[in-house]
Amino acid sequence: MADDKIYFTVATHMEYLRTIQDFEHLKILADPRRLAILRLLMVDSATLSQLGQILGEHPARVRHHLKLLERAGLVELVDQRVVRGFVEKYYRARARAFTLQQIVLPANVETGALVILGSHDLALEALAAELRQVKPAPLSVFTLPVGSMEGLVALRQGLAQVASCHLLDAESGEYNLPYVRHLFPDRETSLITLAHRAQGLLVARGNPHQIRKIEDFARQDVRMINRNRGSGTRLWLDHQLAQLSLPPPLLRGYEREVRTHTAVAEAIGSGKADVGLGAEAAARKFGLDFVALFQERFDLVMAREQLSDQHLRPLFDVLSSSRFRSLIEALGGYQTDHTGDKLTP
Repeated sequence: MADDKIYFTVATHMEYLRTIQDFEHLKILADPRRLAILRLLMVDSATLSQLGQILGEHPARVRHHLKLLERAGLVELVDQRVVRGFVEKYYRARARAFTLQQIVLPANVETGALVILGSHDLALEALAAELRQVKPAPLSVFTLPVGSMEGLVALRQGLAQVASCHLLDAESGEYNLPYVRHLFPDRETSLITLAHRAQGLLVARGNPHQIRKIEDFARQDVRMINRNRGSGTRLWLDHQLAQLSLPPPLLRGYEREVRTHTAVAEAIGSGKADVGLGAEAAARKFGLDFVALFQERFDLVMAREQLSDQHLRPLFDVLSSSRFRSLIEALGGYQTDHTGDKLTP
């Protein structure tokens, strides 16, 4: 394989990963058969029949997985040869596959990069920024806002070292722990509290529509902006709508989804929506008014063995520092009394 497909710096990896707009590449690799195919094609080019023989899979199944990998830009057709009257197509991995292999898929952070997938949060962004400035060896951090549930699934599938989440279990009233117990019954995990934060309604300055509660989302003069499916904020909202017997089709804008709290705030600040559910810090950042509704615990979930990983020492040091606590409290809506606390499912 050409050298340019093998030799990448961490900076190159991180720059590529920051261009990912959604979770599709990672979800594609969540299937062990596709991951196995990709790893084989990173070693050498191969045909459908060759891959099928190695994996013990029918060529038709291999073709299905190859097409998904090809559409994702992770493999490419590199040669065609006529063998005994049949056309054999040879595939191999593309450069971005090496990026995902070296940065996302490893179970440790010896590469100098930490991958955090899950819920979006401004305090998490501040944490990542602090870690990039640690001396003498900064920790490169890649965060991708895919939603709390998808983050836990990614952690389960080995596509991240840390998942960020704020999932409320309606039955117990507990955050995150019930979901972690359910998804990791056979693995030892730990939850580290990033902060407790205020969530509520983001509205334009002065609250011109006088929006005070979730029921106001159903008013015909109100346009909402929604969060993506699988996010903790969306799950909380959908639960509230069910409790209030408010069918989503009654809400103008319910189908309009964005991935981050800042995207919600930006839509409201630009006049594209009148209200959205989000963090107080996002409202402050965009000069919006905020109607507080509830407090929640935002956690970082990881394998328990990583608590003793020296490569993650900077993460724990920053979380326990007074500087970091002051930094996120200044964002607005964060309580840091329990920042750095460790919980065991």
